[in-house]
This record gives sequence, structure tokens and C-alpha cells, in this order.
Amino acid sequence: MCGIVGLHLRDATLHPQLGALLSGMLDAMCDRGPDSAGMAVYGDPTWSPEGESTVSLLDSPIPATDLAQQLGVALSAPVTGHDLDPTIVLHAPVATDVLTAAVRSVVPTARIIGFGDHLTVLKGMGNPTELADRFGLRSASGWQGVAHTRMATESAVTAEGSHPFAVGPDQCLVHNGSFSNHMSIKHELERSGVSFDSENDTEVGARYVAKQLAEGVDLEKALLMLNETFDGFYTLLVSTSDSFAVVRDAIACKPAIIAETDRWVAMASEYRALAKLPGIDTARIFEPEPEEVYVWHRQ
Repeated sequence: MCGIVGLHLRDATLHPQLGALLSGMLDAMCDRGPDSAGMAVYGDPTWSPEGESTVSLLDSPIPATDLAQQLGVALSAPVTGHDLDPTIVLHAPVATDVLTAAVRSVVPTARIIGFGDHLTVLKGMGNPTELADRFGLRSASGWQGVAHTRMATESAVTAEGSHPFAVGPDQCLVHNGSFSNHMSIKHELERSGVSFDSENDTEVGARYVAKQLAEGVDLEKALLMLNETFDGFYTLLVSTSDSFAVVRDAIACKPAIIAETDRWVAMASEYRALAKLPGIDTARIFEPEPEEVYVWHRQ
């Protein structure tokens, strides 16, 4: 069943409230996916400081503080580690590809679940509200956030299997539904050199979109291509550092609602997740049309 929430802030005065607003939205969706959850925040100054790259990972055999020290020696640069059990967040004043390569070298068995110049991804198993509180999501700030409550259908209940799937730089994809032809697409992507970390059908969608973006396709076109390629029933929320997009399949049986004001754009699986947002009474509220791609860009 799963629950999706996302918030794109147009008004910079709301940035300090991002985590609190997103937490409230996520809490309203707990019963749609009580087994695990994930969330992504763009622009938090503690987790993703300006001028530094950030990597989020699971299953590190080395504690966050020790890992940061080892990476600092390897990179000859200061590395900060945050222990947000079970997620570790690392950031350093080096390029994203340099930090991710160092992480893979020092802890090759760890699972990188997010990376970029602005993005922090947090995942865990259990009640979504309790996870958000443990991570300290309510105190986060930034310009954009997405979150997902999972009711597993396509793969095991693990932190790794939680959404969002963040497989490209500063990119996230969350998904309610299922892709029926994902295995054939996965094999095609593997033949082109794409590697996978899980058996989750959502990862196939995320890898597909990331490949199109890496090849220079814009986000709207990439999602139109996904609609033409993937079969199944789905609602997707896809984010990058400067974009926020929603798309549904041709049948559109998976619920979705969008609200928009001059100060923000929000999306959720149900209206109750939007009901307490500031200014909701005057928002433009609508259900996204089948196969139409809706994209908002950061100004």
C-alpha cells in the first residue's frame, strides 16, 4: 500500500520548518506502511553543509566516528560522521565522486543509499514516526524533502529495501505500486553496464531515470520515457537538487494528491498528510492526471 509525502519550499522563510512539516506529513501516512521508512532532505546545514559533499550509508562495520577518522586520513581532508542508527551520514569538503570512492574503498561491504552536494538520505526499519524522531528529522531544515512509508510487496523488509532509492547524484525516487515488467528492464540495464544493489522493483525505476539524466535527458522527458517503458500500477515522486516531479501510470489507481501555493508545493498519497500545512486553506489542490508529468523547479 505504501505512503508517499513530499514538500518543495518556494519561500526561503519556511526552510527552517522543513523537517517539522515533513515529519507531520510522514506521521499521517504511518498506517500505509508500518514496516519501514525512508526520508531525504535537501540542504540541511548540519547533514549537508554548503560547499561539502554528503554520503549516506547502511551496514558499515565501522562506527561513524572511526569511519570519519579513517576517511579523513585517506582523503587528507576533514570528514564528519553522524551516527543516525542504522544510517551513517558523512560529509567532507571534497567532490562527491571522491568521497563515494573513498567510502567504497574503506568499507566495501557498506551500502551507499544516497550521495550528492545537497542530499541526505535516512532509512530504517520500524514505525516511521519513531524513525523520524530518532533521526532528528523534525529539526532538519532545507528547501525540499521527500519521505516514504513502506508496506513491502516485491522484496524483503529491510532498511536497504526502503525508499527513497537514491542512485544518482542528488536524485531520489519514491514509489507506491509495482512495476510488472521490471525484470526485463533490469536485464537490459545490466547489459548496458548498470549495477543493482537489491531485488526491489523500485530500484529498477530509479536506475532507469538516473541513466537518462546522466545521458543528458531532462527530468520531464525521463519520466515520459519511463511511462512508455514500464508496465504496472504506480505513483512516483522524483526529486533532484533543483526539481520536484510527480507522475502516475495510465490507470492511475494508486492515490495521489497535490497542493500548491506561492510558498510551497506538496504531494502525498492522501489529503490528510497535507491538511496541516501552512496556507492549505487557500492552496490549489488537485489529483494528478494519468501519465502526465508534473515538474516544479527551484528558483
